[in-house]
Amino acid sequence: MSAREIVVDLRLQELTLLEDGRVRCAFPVSSAANGPGEQMGSGCTPRGLHVARMLIGHGLPSGSVFVARRATGEVYSDQLGLQYPGRDWMLSRIVWLQGCEPERNRFGDVDTLRRFIYIHGCPDTEPMGTPASRGCIRMRNDDIIALFDQLAPGISVRIHE
Repeated sequence: MSAREIVVDLRLQELTLLEDGRVRCAFPVSSAANGPGEQMGSGCTPRGLHVARMLIGHGLPSGSVFVARRATGEVYSDQLGLQYPGRDWMLSRIVWLQGCEPERNRFGDVDTLRRFIYIHGCPDTEPMGTPASRGCIRMRNDDIIALFDQLAPGISVRIHE
């Protein structure tokens, strides 16, 4: 059985899926505009070792809209984007992260799970390769679907600078 791991490099703004230590695929991402950090309410992307606690959205169409981790039945369009300007769109798939390091990204005021930090799709008009999110790790819709289809709950996710 092979070992898979996700590595997110905040400096390069890149997510890599490794299998047995070898690159299986890599994608551009967009992490937090506020930079790295673990504090509740900071709007920062947490660092350290995490696991994928839940995988949400299997089988839904590309561009499916989520609110509070639930599919609304809508599919994102430019018109929908204009109707709700400023919304932090979560589209296609959600990988909900849980921290593994007590006092760094788990428990108390630094708990990644309670901060609702995800890897998720976003409108394809959003920039990749530059920090612009509100704390989560954003990906293109085709990319998050391609990644998601290779994951199982519990896969490790290492986020570093």
